[in-house]
Amino acid sequence: MKQKLLNDLVAAMKNQDKETLSVLRMVKGAIQLEEINKKSELTDDDFVGVVSKQIKTRKESIAEFEKAGRTDLVEQTTKEIEILNKYMPEQLSEEEILKVIDEAFDTVNPQAQSDMGKLMGFVTPKLKGKADMSFVSKTIKEKLANL
Repeated sequence: MKQKLLNDLVAAMKNQDKETLSVLRMVKGAIQLEEINKKSELTDDDFVGVVSKQIKTRKESIAEFEKAGRTDLVEQTTKEIEILNKYMPEQLSEEEILKVIDEAFDTVNPQAQSDMGKLMGFVTPKLKGKADMSFVSKTIKEKLANL
């Protein structure tokens, strides 16, 4: 994954694609920072985690830009997310996510809201990087509220 990013970075430089180049440089910097913090080479799962954080940050930025009425920044940030999505594993459909959540409820058999951590512990390894975890969390909270 990291090598793919570096190859794409070189290609963006050659093609003078400033927008892609800028995004890939930010991701490369975040990856290098994470490697320094871990004191080791990142695995593909770690790489996906870093890219996922970058996407999450940009989604939060979009919400703020929309509140401020900055459609130009919303468009730019949306393009950045599209570039970052190329480095994420294929996202699961809502139906597939709900299956995993239902499986978690069957396995953990939650009794109250306090079991949220157990449920998230069950679904996170299966869905991390493949689903929007804020959607997963919200869905689990709703199901717990209906117990």
